[in-house]
Amino acid sequence: MSTDLLGQLSALGAALTWAMAVVLFKRSGEHLPPVPLNLFKNLVGLVLLGATMAVTGGALEPFATVSRADLWILTVSGFLGIALADTLLFYGLNLVGVGRVAVVECTYSPFAILFSAMLLGERPAAAHYIGGTLILLGILVLASRRATDITELRLGQGLAAAVGAMGLMAFGIVLAKPVLERVPLVWATSVRLLVGTAALAALWALGPRRRELGLLLRPSAFWRTSLPASVLGSYVALLLWTAGFKYTLASVAALLNQTSLIFAMIFAALFLGEPFTRQKLLAAFLAALGVLVVTLAST
Repeated sequence: MSTDLLGQLSALGAALTWAMAVVLFKRSGEHLPPVPLNLFKNLVGLVLLGATMAVTGGALEPFATVSRADLWILTVSGFLGIALADTLLFYGLNLVGVGRVAVVECTYSPFAILFSAMLLGERPAAAHYIGGTLILLGILVLASRRATDITELRLGQGLAAAVGAMGLMAFGIVLAKPVLERVPLVWATSVRLLVGTAALAALWALGPRRRELGLLLRPSAFWRTSLPASVLGSYVALLLWTAGFKYTLASVAALLNQTSLIFAMIFAALFLGEPFTRQKLLAAFLAALGVLVVTLAST
């Protein structure tokens, strides 16, 4: 198997596992606010990644060879792409639901293409701009018509939070792509996650509920959804997502990640009872068409 194909399959696998995780995170968000939920997710991911490095070896060796500049890049990438982006995503998920967030996640592709051009010198074609425009039209469809199940303020706040999350996530991973090509995958993923976790832990420690950290780590009813969601979202999907960027073009990996739109809307309807309204379907169609246009232009 070629490394390019491995990267593409990893990106598709990340889309499927993330769609499953986001449905479970929506359930978890009914019991936990965004910051502690993100912190719990990251702690689970760190434990699993630590166990992976303990089994495979090589947990400390990269520190002896990685440059200070690369380490700083991974630090910034983890702070923006995990601590800030995932918290914003959970906030938007709580406000507008899985179906709408799944459509908004398609903005990740235009953001990744934009940042790939700015930071990596990848040249977008005319079809990339056309696809990006279709995706943005899908977002406008979600925001332009009055929803019957949510207030306009809540809708606007949720969509803005999700779009901001996608921008930060895309910038963080594109920024780290050159480093990912030089260092071990699991190690780089662990560094990014460690930074994100440390930032969230510091934020929690400064807040009024800092004494509740022990309660977060104590097995309880919310673990029924939060634990499997965290395993899928902060370990399986994160590794596959990072592998996609490591082994194939950043723009191609980003676009294949967007197939999570289809998976998420199906899972949301099956397990959360979210309706397939005509507005959502039109928005999803425009966004998916935009992803298809850009994907075909990238092959």
